[in-house]
Amino acid sequence: MTTGEAVATPKRSLASSDRLRHVDSMAQLPYGAGRISHLNAVILGESLESEENDLVFPSHEFSSQALVSSPEQYRKMYERSIEDPAGFWSEIASQFYWKEKWDLEVYSENIDVRKGSIKFEWFKGASTNISYNALDRNIEAGNGGKVAIYWEGNEPDDDGQLTYLELLERVCQLANYLKHVGVRKGDAVIIYLPMLMELPIAMLACARIGAVHSVVFAGFSSESLSQRIIDCKPKLVITCNAVKRGSKAIHLKDIVDSALRESAKNGVTVDLCLTVENKSAMKRGDTKWKQGRDIWWQDVVPHFPTKCDVEWVDAEDPLFLLYTSGSTGKPKGVLHTTGGYMVYTATTFKYAFDYKPSDIYWCTADCGWITGHSYITYGPLLNGATVVVFEGAPNYPDCGRCWDIVDKYKVTIFYTAPTLVRSLMREGDEYVTRHDRKSIRVLASVGEPINPSAWRWFYNVVGNSRCPISDTWWQTETGGLMITPLPGAWPQKPGSATFPFFGVQPVIVDEKGNEIEGECSGYLCIKKSWPGAFRTLYGDHERYQTTYFKPFAGYYFTGDGCSRDKDGYFWLTGRVDDVINVSGHRIGTVEVESALVSHPQCAEAAVVGIEHEIKGQGIYAFVTLVEGVPFSEEIRKSLILSVRNQIGAFAAPDKIHWAPALPKTRSGKIMRRILRKIASRQLDELGDTSTLADPSVVDQLIALADF
Repeated sequence: MTTGEAVATPKRSLASSDRLRHVDSMAQLPYGAGRISHLNAVILGESLESEENDLVFPSHEFSSQALVSSPEQYRKMYERSIEDPAGFWSEIASQFYWKEKWDLEVYSENIDVRKGSIKFEWFKGASTNISYNALDRNIEAGNGGKVAIYWEGNEPDDDGQLTYLELLERVCQLANYLKHVGVRKGDAVIIYLPMLMELPIAMLACARIGAVHSVVFAGFSSESLSQRIIDCKPKLVITCNAVKRGSKAIHLKDIVDSALRESAKNGVTVDLCLTVENKSAMKRGDTKWKQGRDIWWQDVVPHFPTKCDVEWVDAEDPLFLLYTSGSTGKPKGVLHTTGGYMVYTATTFKYAFDYKPSDIYWCTADCGWITGHSYITYGPLLNGATVVVFEGAPNYPDCGRCWDIVDKYKVTIFYTAPTLVRSLMREGDEYVTRHDRKSIRVLASVGEPINPSAWRWFYNVVGNSRCPISDTWWQTETGGLMITPLPGAWPQKPGSATFPFFGVQPVIVDEKGNEIEGECSGYLCIKKSWPGAFRTLYGDHERYQTTYFKPFAGYYFTGDGCSRDKDGYFWLTGRVDDVINVSGHRIGTVEVESALVSHPQCAEAAVVGIEHEIKGQGIYAFVTLVEGVPFSEEIRKSLILSVRNQIGAFAAPDKIHWAPALPKTRSGKIMRRILRKIASRQLDELGDTSTLADPSVVDQLIALADF
């Protein structure tokens, strides 16, 4: 039945027609998607009440206005993106401004380590500037007076806004200041700021002059910050004196001071610290200051001109460094370049959220993470969107703050993390339902797989059973969304990321690297490059190849497990390496173990991830103390404090499990598989322990468990 025929039918028939329309065309989707043999389903506008309702179909009203309105339209676009990637992406890229066009070869790639060094290039030879495309291009199109950023402070009555023209002027002032103090194309700038408007301003100012920004989440400790300073050797650090998150004040400048002292001990001296005075959190006179190095932003930046010439850069010139946790303990400096990232983030934003020029978009993430780069600063602004930037905590002054903000700014697209969804879900429906929320038309999640029960609550309660959910899967390394629903295009399943975005070829492989077809589970890999892919790990291309391309030669290995159901839907099952995903923050187990072992009374530690009702994954630490030191509550608190100080509060272990010894093989390797089973209370699934040097250790750990 065609869409046109469904329009004129009564409401009850409309739902049935919509279901059949999508089911019939689902047979043409890629990756084994076939006819859906059951109709346990609802349509947008109907409540998803039971676990048996496992499909949510877009309504005709939504689909008819969607950018991608049917599986058939998606299939045609997707097939072209795979069969003719050069034509598909160059056509999209032509919508942006390029000072010079790319070479005849739109892209080149080697994704197979057996054929030489891994290398991706997109739009090589072209010159552009992402700041120009995000700001000047929109202003030239007549949108200078449109609001670019609504800023919401920690306190409900603290807010502000910038139009595209005002944002450009602020960006140019900072860019001119940076040039004045000697920052040049290719120089690194560390940005350690909370979610003030100065954060996206600083990112865009760096990009405007060709400098490489490295935003560090303002929850990292001084030690973590110093590691990043030592690695990228920035020309300056941009920070603020303090920030209030909820009722708690965090003295960021003190953390930066400590980090700069530590980096100086390691031979890396930073001569300039540009500091924003955040009056709502700390008075200027209370801020510790180093004359000659520290400069107040408000004293210098506003005095510079509001126009700044653009530094045109090659499409493959670096745009930013973003450090992510690795299984070796040393943070990895993920390097993204300009042209491909620009095209990919703008395109994924447009289609995954079904963006319309009238939308008010809010992503609750922080620019210290990749989500804030791609879907607060660059992706939205490249599309000329209006973005909400929120400084505070989602539960301050109460758990209705998110919906206060939604109603205040009439937010239409709401993008958040499953952690926040679960947290708000636990507080009860009342905080949500007392607000209007009628402006919301698209919901979305990011950071980790969203469990079906949270998905249903998000859909039923937050979205009033009328908003599709874009449950997105992607990574810091991918630059943008990789597997995601397109609202209006096909039915959704609670908890599934559904199908790949344009140009993305996901495969599921077994332990030997063989591709598995149809319904299956295994390791998620990507074959072929895509424009938003990271190009290397800063200063360590060998680690880049070893970590991502050697595990399964010929593929990019995501490090995630994945299953595909009989209908072809992809379901992410979490990390398969030694990285724990806590509230969307990727934390290396080795980092946490190193912080624990640095404690003078800790002899050894092993960290594993466990399921956590709110955070998705929690940190469970097995700790062996120095001989003769008894376990105590005081030491437990001291160990947790050690992790908080060295990494950050978000990495603090949820559970310390005292361990007289750890289960090891005869070669000394810790059997983490056994530790995961103990931590998860799966004691009947311990498996063979005969290969352990001392099998009795397992019984000791179980006896000491505080279940």
